[in-house]
Amino acid sequence: MKYLLLGYTPAVAWDAATAGNPSEEAMAAFAAYQRFEQELIDSGEFVSSEGLGHPAVSITVRRTPTGVVATDGPFAELKEVLASFAVIDVASHDRAVEIASRIVEALGEPIEIRPIMGEDFAA
Repeated sequence: MKYLLLGYTPAVAWDAATAGNPSEEAMAAFAAYQRFEQELIDSGEFVSSEGLGHPAVSITVRRTPTGVVATDGPFAELKEVLASFAVIDVASHDRAVEIASRIVEALGEPIEIRPIMGEDFAA
């Protein structure tokens, strides 16, 4: 079953990293994550992973009573931002939790786990 892992980080840390000033701690955590990602590639459980652009350059498109409207950036000051995602294909929900736990150990940031609806999806 496939799962989407959503990685969140404090907005302050995100701002520092995207300004080209990641801390040594952040670089070490990312290196640990890359080593774990290689384990998932080797086990065949890794599908894909990407970092996301800064929320300030995001656009939200929504329907309003007057039509569809595109709005730039976040609406309020963000304390935590969606920074990355990964897709894994694992045998069980428990394995997805185990993998997310390892990522949290490496990066120190929360991970949201969402099942991807497909042929093998069971709510």
